Amino acid sequence: MSQSLAAADTAAGQVAELVLTGDLDRPARLTVPDLLAWPRHEADVSFECATSGIQHHRFTGPLLHDVLSAAGPVFDPARRKDRLRFLIAVSGADGHRALLSWAEIDPDFGRAPVLLAVTIDDIPLDRAGPQLVLPQDRCGARHISGINAIRVDGGYTSWA
Repeated sequence: MSQSLAAADTAAGQVAELVLTGDLDRPARLTVPDLLAWPRHEADVSFECATSGIQHHRFTGPLLHDVLSAAGPVFDPARRKDRLRFLIAVSGADGHRALLSWAEIDPDFGRAPVLLAVTIDDIPLDRAGPQLVLPQDRCGARHISGINAIRVDGGYTSWA
């Protein structure tokens, strides 16, 4: 969706939608109200923004791991480490993108408390869409506003 169409939809009062795709048993379309069904976590985050300096915000929302786990990533159950080959691509309505590894968010490995924020500073994000929040990052470059797509991919070929 182009930036102007996304802005028009938001201005018209429509609720933003996030599409989960890729190597999932249960791909889904989710809105911020849908994300409220998961347990909410809070994070007070400070990060450096290249254009406006240090930012301080409080975010609430479900863990990215919980939401993606519910979508059924197609890990090989016979191979515990199979999860380590999965990548997560996150896109925002403004074209901003970030890439994470499954191991980064998995409780058995990195356990990073990455949020799909549904509020910022107690302001609901229903119309703007959820935000990707990585509380552990010093720089805010991987914070994605208005997430419209998340793709889980374990099917790329080896680089060797």
